[in-house]
Order: sequence, then structure tokens, then C-alpha cells
Amino acid sequence: MDKVIGSDEIAGIDPGIGLLCDIELDATLQFGSRDMPLREVLQLGPGDVVELDRHVSEPVDLIVGDRIVARGEVVVVSGNFALRITEVATPQLRLESIRCLF
Repeated sequence: MDKVIGSDEIAGIDPGIGLLCDIELDATLQFGSRDMPLREVLQLGPGDVVELDRHVSEPVDLIVGDRIVARGEVVVVSGNFALRITEVATPQLRLESIRCLF
């Protein structure tokens, strides 16, 4: 069974950073991207398909701030999209993603 990480369970965190652990950050899953001229954006409608630059078999990026903190595969948990993490950035890189708070 997969482990779902909640805010009450964070492994390996330095106790000195404990005060920061309750700060909420926006996390985004990035499936891919594409440059589009404004003309194409304005022509989009229901049923249109926008092809991205990433193959379906490539991992999805978990982005916090402007940093990729993890990668993995999209799964469904209780009817919601979720990320099964396969790669994690070093703790230093993960902390750098919240540098704007200091």
C-alpha cells in the first residue's frame, strides 16, 4: 500500500526548522509546457487539445516556488489526482524553494 504523506508526518526534518513546518506553500504539478501565440490562445474552445512538450511516460514535476522539489507519476487516490514520488531533490534544494520567505 502506498504511503500518503500528511502535514502531521514529515520524516527527517531538523528540529531547528520546526517553526517553519507549518508554513503553507503552493505546490504545482507540471505535466509539460508549450509556447503559444496569443492568436492560438484566443481561439481555444471546449474540446480543443493542446499538445505539451513532454511524453506521457516521462515523470511529472512537483514545483514549489520556482524549484522542482520532486518528480513522479500521476495516480488517483480517492477520486483525486495525486503524485507517486519517484525522485526527490536534496534537502538543500527543497529549502531553497522557500527562500523568498526569509
